[in-house]
Amino acid sequence: MSSAWDLDGFRGRVQGRIDAEVTRQRGVLAALGPDMANLVDPIAALLSGGKRFRAAFAQAGYVASGGVHEDRMLSVAAALELFQAAALLHDDVMDDSATRRGQTTAHRALAAEHATRGWTGDGDRFGISGAILAGDLCLVWTDEMVAGSGLPPEELIRARAVFDVMRTQLMGGQFLDVLVSARGWDDLDTAARIAQAREVVRYKSAKYSVEHPVLIGAGAAGADPLATARLSAYGLALGEAFQLRDDVLGVFGDPSTTGKPAGDDLREGKRTVLLALTLDGLDADGRATMRAGLGRADLAPQEVAQMRGLVHRSGALERHETMIAELVETAATALAATPGLTDSGRAALADLIDLTTARDS
Repeated sequence: MSSAWDLDGFRGRVQGRIDAEVTRQRGVLAALGPDMANLVDPIAALLSGGKRFRAAFAQAGYVASGGVHEDRMLSVAAALELFQAAALLHDDVMDDSATRRGQTTAHRALAAEHATRGWTGDGDRFGISGAILAGDLCLVWTDEMVAGSGLPPEELIRARAVFDVMRTQLMGGQFLDVLVSARGWDDLDTAARIAQAREVVRYKSAKYSVEHPVLIGAGAAGADPLATARLSAYGLALGEAFQLRDDVLGVFGDPSTTGKPAGDDLREGKRTVLLALTLDGLDADGRATMRAGLGRADLAPQEVAQMRGLVHRSGALERHETMIAELVETAATALAATPGLTDSGRAALADLIDLTTARDS
């Protein structure tokens, strides 16, 4: 890994590992017949693109901490993208999302296949069942890729310690998100809403998107406790900033670059920090309009535009950007204070700060 972070080149190498694993697993499933393509094809389609940030953080953490088995670590890094695919497949089912990265989501595609073929039973249930199983398959493949990476046993043991925590805490974070949505916000003040939203961000996104991948790499390479603590602070702050940027894109993003419908987070009624700040900055009429539209899957484009206007009018976007900038500064400070990093690894981790927070998709 060079000091000039070549993310495009790295993405290509990760894609090669992913493609090889999917091909191998198709062989394992071949005994069940050609119908297995209905299960594997949606996974392959989802894994054909993506920013590969989780893999990048794992590899950069490893190189920065002095790891020497970069080629073997690449398999662990690529495995994190399979873990991400599992989370997305399940998340799309829970949110009943129609598109992901500009493509029809797996459960919707499988439901459409059911209708096209004229199969019996409930097509939507068929699609949901298939997508859940596809996500479960990705979890199984993730574990196989990590176990078979070829890292020396002592490095693999250290990596797995964080890997196992990551998997368990993400599932808890997903449930926390569902729980917060079910309980509602009506009895909370703005500070409590923001605190609750940030807790969901930490456990549903920040840790498994940045902190845990960095620590998997650093742990495998044998980073000392002080460096680990500083990299943890770097990863948690940057992971939160990463998700807060996603929340802006979920309201204001261009579908041609985000791959999701405009204002998708408004239609899903996501209780984000941006929403908490928006409700705090509006008058009673503005809050009533926002609440009336939130969570409505049938929001028309003009209604989305009206709600976006209310976000601007509330001043929430400026406050939200300040929070992102503060988190970025925290991450940069923690990285600068991390001892013993290699020059190339430190440069890669620094480059990733901008790459993950100054983006439009």
